Amino acid sequence: MDSLRSILVDDELSSLQNLQHKLEEFCPDVKVVATALQPEEALLLIKEHKPDLIFLDIEMPRMNGFRMLDELDEYDFDIIFTTAYDHYAVDAIRISAFDYLTKPIAINELQNAVNRLLKNRQATTGERLNVLRQTLSENKNQEASIAIPTSDGLEFLVIKNIVHIESSANYSKIYLSNGKTILVTRLLKDFEEMLVPYRFFRVHHSHLINLNYIQKYIRGDGGQVVMQTGETIDVARRKKDDFLALIS
Repeated sequence: MDSLRSILVDDELSSLQNLQHKLEEFCPDVKVVATALQPEEALLLIKEHKPDLIFLDIEMPRMNGFRMLDELDEYDFDIIFTTAYDHYAVDAIRISAFDYLTKPIAINELQNAVNRLLKNRQATTGERLNVLRQTLSENKNQEASIAIPTSDGLEFLVIKNIVHIESSANYSKIYLSNGKTILVTRLLKDFEEMLVPYRFFRVHHSHLINLNYIQKYIRGDGGQVVMQTGETIDVARRKKDDFLALIS
């Protein structure tokens, strides 16, 4: 397997150099193609090098790591956050990114993160879901949440409060049980991967629904579901059989 072409982003030079040294010495499957001290510089390097993996610091002046990702229309690289966030926040972030490393970064944790990523990239869809379920089960002693990037940091959403998510170009609109909606610069397929273990199902290319909120199914070509909050959502014909098998 080819090396993972990686970019390191951290506003602290010592942290950047330390991580690069550890990767070069202890992670031969990772090739550092560029480093950046500023997120604005990182955006240019990402477009130039098209990396497989980004090691991304969260807390940076002017533009934090989440704001930086928002500047990209979409991206297909994996992300490992480097952060000093507390345990609860890190667990939520872990569902949204591939992994995280807390500073100062321990060599064994760095190697484990890289090995998990390599294994995940080679896995089948079913194997990836099993890895995801295992990760999510680690949060069993608290209400499972996902971290949603906002302009000034993160907003944590309790998964059981999400009714459905609607795709809109490169954005996703999240509908919550309290009637609130949130527009996020993240693709619907990203949420699908995160939320399938929590009884979410993509009934349509534009809609991911929480099966726990279904009030009624209306027969038809594909049919429609009526949610407890009142919304009516079409079920795609190609999704109908899988959906009916799941809810019955």
